[in-house]
Amino acid sequence: MSGSILVIRLGAMGDIIHALPAVASLRQSFPKKRITWVVASKWVQMLEGNPHIDEIVPFERRAKGALYRAWRTLRALEPEMAIDFQGLIQSALVGRAARPGRLIGLHRSQAREPLAALFYSQRVKTAGPHRVETNLQLAAAAGATELTDQAWIPPGKAEGELPKGAFVLASPFAGWASKQWPLENYALLAQALKAEGLPLVVNVPPGVGGKLADMQVRIHESGLPGLIDATRRATAIVGVDSGPMHLAAALGKPGVAIFGPTDPLLNGPFHSRFAVLRASDAVTTYRRRDEIDASMRSIGVEQVKAALLNSIRCARVPA
Repeated sequence: MSGSILVIRLGAMGDIIHALPAVASLRQSFPKKRITWVVASKWVQMLEGNPHIDEIVPFERRAKGALYRAWRTLRALEPEMAIDFQGLIQSALVGRAARPGRLIGLHRSQAREPLAALFYSQRVKTAGPHRVETNLQLAAAAGATELTDQAWIPPGKAEGELPKGAFVLASPFAGWASKQWPLENYALLAQALKAEGLPLVVNVPPGVGGKLADMQVRIHESGLPGLIDATRRATAIVGVDSGPMHLAAALGKPGVAIFGPTDPLLNGPFHSRFAVLRASDAVTTYRRRDEIDASMRSIGVEQVKAALLNSIRCARVPA
């Protein structure tokens, strides 16, 4: 379809949030072009209602019927251009399947899977450093001139009960265990914040709350709409390098982001009021290990509490 743009960012949550400003920039720069986003089925709710997207194509590679339907939809698109914001062989193949006029992606030296660059007709070497900036630079390479770093976030939907007054929200899990803060620390933080009149609420996916009954903190189970709603309502956030923290940063919430084996310069809360805590001896590895990194264990509860309260105080001071 001439006059259309295909966006490829299959997941995960934080990475989708980092791509939202680039897609908003494409919409502002090409207001008459139709924008289609192909995304993993589990993250469709993150894009529903987005005014910058005309069509969402759910992608589920493990379900043959859904995969075939997505493939048929992609084959019919034939967009003027496709932009792969993911940099994987799989995402590059998705872009190639749509038969675009040109397929734009990261240079081989920057793509997460270097072989993905073989499928691109235009390979872009970006300066970053943050993922949001990298995505904006890809959009600019595609011809976008009206750039914005703002992300549109859906309103969410209330799920379960939350405190009626002020509260702090924490999401303890990440894509891999080495990025997580020890679970036992959340109970200690809850006790420390109780003295400040700030209850701590821990958000987890449905079905997980029962496994954390021993944490002695208030558990809030919800899907993605409930997480978005709870984040909007929270006074502040305690997060790690994961989707929920990037969601809170995009919403402009104050809080604390605890980092260890990943680099906050690349993956930190973008242009937000978060305080970033990272041990001075932390080593950047991006290794997907199944145990909590030592640098995450070295961040203490009192350190997090102090940074959190300071972030809240700073957010209350008018600019």
